[in-house]
Amino acid sequence: MKAWLLNDFGLDNLVLGEAPTPQPKAGELLVKVGAVSLNYRDKAIVDGIYEPHLVPKPLIPVSDAAGTVVAIGDGVTRFKAGDRVNSHLYSRWLDGAPGPDESLYSFGSPLPGGLAEYMIIHEQSAVRAPDAMSDEEAATLPIAALTAWYSLVDFGQLQPGQSVLVQGTGGVSIFTIQIAAALGARVIATSSRDDNLEAVKKLGASDVVNYRVTPQWEQEVLRLTGGKGVDLLLDVAGGNGVNQSIAATKAGGRIAQIGFLTGQETQLNLMPLIFRQTTLRGIAVAPRSSFDRMNVFLNDKKIRPVIDHVYTFEEAREAYQHLARGPFGKVVIKVS
Repeated sequence: MKAWLLNDFGLDNLVLGEAPTPQPKAGELLVKVGAVSLNYRDKAIVDGIYEPHLVPKPLIPVSDAAGTVVAIGDGVTRFKAGDRVNSHLYSRWLDGAPGPDESLYSFGSPLPGGLAEYMIIHEQSAVRAPDAMSDEEAATLPIAALTAWYSLVDFGQLQPGQSVLVQGTGGVSIFTIQIAAALGARVIATSSRDDNLEAVKKLGASDVVNYRVTPQWEQEVLRLTGGKGVDLLLDVAGGNGVNQSIAATKAGGRIAQIGFLTGQETQLNLMPLIFRQTTLRGIAVAPRSSFDRMNVFLNDKKIRPVIDHVYTFEEAREAYQHLARGPFGKVVIKVS
């Protein structure tokens, strides 16, 4: 089969080649990949800054895929040939709390990912793709949508009328705005671009803040919330900006730490964290059970993914370059 192979770190070392077409073993599905979507994790893996010790070489990258089951292994009962399915990043995290080693069983590293004509997904890990979505749309769900859903619903326990702040206009952030608005929450969004801020208003954001114009954006968030702060904040930036996130969150509020765009380390000021009694929780996607519940919600609320651009299979490198520039929504690669 045709496959993109990461032979070493660096985008120049991601090359289109061939790999053996995998065969499903007991309990496994052979999926003809229709489309994949890129996340910051995929870029970080190629760049060599995301658990590089776990990355096999060569590697078929990219965790998030949607496609059609074309063959099944012995004993498979959850799916049949012809069913459309999604991959699920943490292939063994099915329900409940995460185990200590979920990252060892992740698609796109160290397990082979979806940037190939075919991939293997265990039937227990696979998720039925929404009928109303194309493969290109469904491929955006496994990390971006599910991280937003888990942060808002499972961790954040967001209720109608509560407030949530989301940073930026990447894939997770756009889904957060759409889902939070559908849950009846007040959404405050930050970005460095006014055109993106105008666009997110149409997706459900109630208030917007340009953090380049207003570097002390947490003060503006406090003003917008009458000095209280938001009930829930999704931090995609990381770095020392976590201190601003704490200041922008209400006393007893919650922060879902889901990204590290500005740095993997932070100099945390503990006193505000302690005195405001803030819950700071690292979020690494979610179990499959949450994915199943989310897809029902997305269907019910008729939420459609926002896709910035769809690239051809041969344009995978260009897709990575687009991701590095900062898309509005998701970057997708059509495989077949």
